[in-house]
Amino acid sequence: MKKQSRRKFIRSCSLVAAGGIAAGLTPFCAACQRKEGAVTRPTLGRIAWRNSRPEGAPDIDPSFEPAYLKLHKSGELKKRAQELWDVMKSCELCPRQCGANRLAGERGFCHSNSTVEIAAYHPHYGEERGLVGRGGSGTIFLSNCGLRCVFCINWQISQGGEGEPRRLEEFAAMMLHLQRIGCHNINLVTPTHYSAHILFAIDRAAEKGLRLPIVYNTCGWERVEILKKLDGVVDIYLPDFKYWESEMAAKYSSGAEGYPEGTKAAILEMHHQVGVAKPAADGLLYRGVIIRHLVMPNNVGGTKGIIEWIARNLPKDTYLNLMAQYRPMYKASQYPEINRRITRQEYEDAVAWARAAGLTNLDIQGYRS
Repeated sequence: MKKQSRRKFIRSCSLVAAGGIAAGLTPFCAACQRKEGAVTRPTLGRIAWRNSRPEGAPDIDPSFEPAYLKLHKSGELKKRAQELWDVMKSCELCPRQCGANRLAGERGFCHSNSTVEIAAYHPHYGEERGLVGRGGSGTIFLSNCGLRCVFCINWQISQGGEGEPRRLEEFAAMMLHLQRIGCHNINLVTPTHYSAHILFAIDRAAEKGLRLPIVYNTCGWERVEILKKLDGVVDIYLPDFKYWESEMAAKYSSGAEGYPEGTKAAILEMHHQVGVAKPAADGLLYRGVIIRHLVMPNNVGGTKGIIEWIARNLPKDTYLNLMAQYRPMYKASQYPEINRRITRQEYEDAVAWARAAGLTNLDIQGYRS
């Protein structure tokens, strides 16, 4: 890998070129190395261990079988993929339901057409511990986004156009590569607008031996009708729950006033499909819902309301990651109320609300409680 400044290296990690991965190099960014106090960057010895695994051997419980294998063998997976593909004729994959004819080359509100665009794929060490394990979470950063938050930390990918068009065969090959180097799951970041491509790629990868759990890493704002097509495909849902109030969602996420109600319905459907996320004997997560809530300055996200809703509507041991790493990025400087990091008190209040609500499965600044 060419020498580069720290700033350039950190930026390039989120936009890592496929060539570096193919050469056996493992780039890391600040998020991979540090998760609010937990240093998770692997040693060189661990990299050597991961690259010396038997060809194609997944680093997971050998008794685990992902649900999508059954759908693949029956042909149902390809059928659902085609049904989602057809939705793009007048696109309604996300709650925006913008109606763009993506199959004819039009770009929707998310700025995507019918070709999947991918910014990076590599083992990620900044995710929840049960996803990271020893080999990392096999993360694929999909370009563009339908939510378009003004404070997005990955705005170059979600809104800046970073990423390259890929064929479905290449997409499937990325999944198989991540399995081959020892990742514990396939972690699809910002997947909503590419749900058809994802199912087609999983179907092709399953034909060639993919058997890792699928992680659907989403902003949380999903259509229940589309999620039902993912039932039996996704093993782990990883939704954000960003806002409690419609006004805040509209202000900071490009007019998404339907976000709170839509996300509630989506999370309930996710829970119906996969249940509570609990680590297996090997410490890894294979199934379940992990809810992420980013604590925002001046309680912009309505943290207490979100926590109390989770406690009322889901089991008390629902996995909730209270995230403390908000940074004012992208256009946040235009909004004084969110143009700062959160205070210690703001985060401690969030933790206290969660405990008072009786939630028992909390991820607090990178440490399980």
